[in-house]
Order: sequence, then structure tokens, then C-alpha cells
Amino acid sequence: MKPDTQTPFEAAVIGAGPAGLMAAEILARAGVSVTLFDRMPAPGRKFLLAGRGGLNLTHSEEPGRFLARYREAAPWLREAIEAFPPAALRAWCEELGQETFVGTSGRVFPKAMKSSPLLRAWLRRLAALNVAFKPRHRWAGWDAEGGLLFDTPDGRVQAAADAAIFALGGASWPRLGSDGHWTAHFASRSIAVSPLKPANCGFATELSDLFRARFEGQPLKGIELHFEGANARGDAVVTKTGLEGGAIYALSAPLRDAIERDGEAFLTIDLRPGLAAAELERALAKPRGKQSFSNVLRKAVKLSPAAAGLLQEAAFRAGAPLASWTPAALAALIKAVPVCLTATAGIERAISTAGGIAFAELDERFMLRRMPGTFAAGEMLDWEAPTGGYLLQACFSTGAAAARGALEWLKKDRS
Repeated sequence: MKPDTQTPFEAAVIGAGPAGLMAAEILARAGVSVTLFDRMPAPGRKFLLAGRGGLNLTHSEEPGRFLARYREAAPWLREAIEAFPPAALRAWCEELGQETFVGTSGRVFPKAMKSSPLLRAWLRRLAALNVAFKPRHRWAGWDAEGGLLFDTPDGRVQAAADAAIFALGGASWPRLGSDGHWTAHFASRSIAVSPLKPANCGFATELSDLFRARFEGQPLKGIELHFEGANARGDAVVTKTGLEGGAIYALSAPLRDAIERDGEAFLTIDLRPGLAAAELERALAKPRGKQSFSNVLRKAVKLSPAAAGLLQEAAFRAGAPLASWTPAALAALIKAVPVCLTATAGIERAISTAGGIAFAELDERFMLRRMPGTFAAGEMLDWEAPTGGYLLQACFSTGAAAARGALEWLKKDRS
């Protein structure tokens, strides 16, 4: 594969995740000479992690609902996502020989389910487009003339380019390359950067040490969480410090914001969302015979040991043994177990991060208003989204938008 045309321009892309790789491809296709810098020894390290349990590329839901997933950032991201929507991402994958399919939840996956085949095909394409990769180059800011500085195993080096696209990610999973070190460099140029915070993360709880020690690693399956009018159905997992998992991640933004505001957040967990309280009450009111109370919960209500333990925790905090509760009161508790969250889990273990460069700092080309010729994309920008394909989609889309913006700026302002 060769570039469509040759241009005299040189571009630097800093960060070899999905946003940076997509920006590099679009620039190289247009004939720009592209050098891709990354602090890691190989590109796409976090992208590979994202595909460990099945690479969820995007989602198939209708556009309006899809965009709403980005909350306050939706107006800023709309044009980029509409220009490179889920359908375009799927077509791009299939051009690389990676067919996709829509799962029962509406999520979109490559048929291989892994990220490694897609990444290998992508890197072969970039090599054919003559993209130069500079590994083990940790960006270290700008020099006095605006040149790019990098720390390498051989010392500090400088690089010049006609345009630079930054796609350095957030601060989750720093061992894979995204550690948020870039925020100080941008702030030193008076560019507004919202503090990086964990998103799609777990939480510490007031659940007892005994409960966490006994049930650590065990799932709470098929539950429904409720918080401030929002709800999420799915699974959660008991951790050493509290709770994490898909249902928790879906509400992590409002939960995190409440903890920041109030110091804690109270959610309720419906342990049997498929059954009405009246049905549960009837099942609990039946004679127990010689069955233990834990067997009643397991057989009559079909609660797992971890779910029954959660009930025991709530009863203890209420000051009454669980076995003393009436069937009606117990049914009500099963439908709304109160849990107090006290802190987010560490940002280094979060799936993604919130915060980043304020959209007001960017023009419609994703170029920094204070730094002509410098563009930003991906998780560096101040947006967040739930899991389900929305994270990767926005990274791909903003990477493409920044590259198109750079091409427009090069042709208009540098020609």
C-alpha cells in the first residue's frame, strides 16, 4: 500500500494507542511523512489489554442514543463521531481482514474476539504506508523553539515536525503507557486541563472486612443497581476493598461525582430484579421445615452465597438478625440492599479516565487554539463514556478528526 499522493509535510504523532494509530494512518494515506512516537517498546499495549476478554470495538445502537452516552461531551464529539461512525469503524476493520459481528447486547466485536489479529494487520498497513515508529520515546515537553523533546534510553532527543498530534491517553494502567505525565506540560502552556479521575472503576465500601475476606473474587450475578434515578443491570464482583464490575462501571460517573461532593454515595442493589417483591415474599413465607435459613435463601430465592452475605451485612447494620425479619421486610431488603461507597478505587486500575484537555481549548479541527499546528485526540480530551464500545469508538473517531484537521491546516496554513 502506498500513500495516495506525496506531500512535503512531516507530522509527529505522539502516542501509539488507537487514536494515535488512526491519526497516523490518515495522515500517511494523504502522503504526509509520519513519525509515531511512544514510550513503550511496542505500540498498542493498552489496546491489547482491552481485547483480553473480547475486543468490544463499538456499539450498534441508534445514533442519538449512542451520542448521549458521552453526557456533557456529546456536543463536542458529535461531529467527529458522525464523520467516523460505528459503521465506518466496522468497515475499516473488515478492510483489514477482520470481520465483525453484533452480539446479543448490541455490542460489536471482531469475529476473532481478540485485539492482536487486528493490531498486527493494522501495523502491517502502517508499515506499508511508511509510517516510522520510534519506541521508547517518552515525551518530555517542548524546547524553547517549540520543538518536541523526548527522553530515550540514549538520552534526550529533539524532533521537529510541521504538525503534531498528541494522543497520550489518560492515566489508567500506567504500566501500559498512559500515566498522565503530559498534563503538567500542557498546563505550563496555560492550556486548561481538568484533573484526571478514574472512570469505569471500582469502589471502596463500608462492607465489613469479614465479608470482603470471605467473598473476595466472587460475583454478584444478574443484579440491578439504583442510584439517584439511574439504574444498571449486570454483574459485580466483590474485591479486597469493595465492589467492581460491569454494573458498577455503568454508574461510576455519578457515583464518583457524589463521593467527591458528599464524601460518600449510597446505592441500592436489587439482588433479584426479575422477581417482584410480592413473589419473593410468598417464597419466603413457605414453611422451612428443617432447612437452615441460608438454604432457604439459596433454594427458595436462589441467592448466591455472596448475595446472601450482602443481606447479612445489611441486617447487621440495621441491628436485627436476618432470620428475625418478616418475609415482607426481607423481600423488600432483597429488592433494595443499601450499600455505602466511600471512595473510588485507584486510577491505575480504572478502565478509563475522566478529565483532560478542555474542549474549549480546541477549535473545530481539534487543534489547540493557543498552539497552532498542535492537535489532540483520544482519552487526553475531557470526556468519558461507559464500557460497551463507546470508549474505543471515540478514540478512533477523534484520532481521525485530528488527522483531518491537521491535513486541512497544513494545506491552508503551511502551503
